Amino acid sequence: MFSMLMISTIILLISVMVMFLASLLSKKTLVDREKSSPFECGFDPKSSSRLPFSLRFFLITIIFLIFDVEIALILPIILIIKFSNLMIWTITSITFILILLLGLYHEWNQGMLNWTN
Repeated sequence: MFSMLMISTIILLISVMVMFLASLLSKKTLVDREKSSPFECGFDPKSSSRLPFSLRFFLITIIFLIFDVEIALILPIILIIKFSNLMIWTITSITFILILLLGLYHEWNQGMLNWTN
């Protein structure tokens, strides 16, 4: 029991020392203007590189990802038609596609698909 406690203490101390040394040695001491500026083929940037991007573009990409995942969920539905009950398969497929169409209508109604605004 005592040897297990001793080994655990030694492992803990070694871990703490390694983490402390890693954080101490990884600190950046010099701030170089060239290294902290964005890389644009050697030229100084004409504007700030930290400007936020368009929120509309972000939302369009999220919509694309959602519909991309939904297409990946629709593809196996075609393959399982041979192995499942036709009535349950039809109801499930129609329900899934109706949910997709309702989501698309809601996004269209909210104006999310209008790129120019």
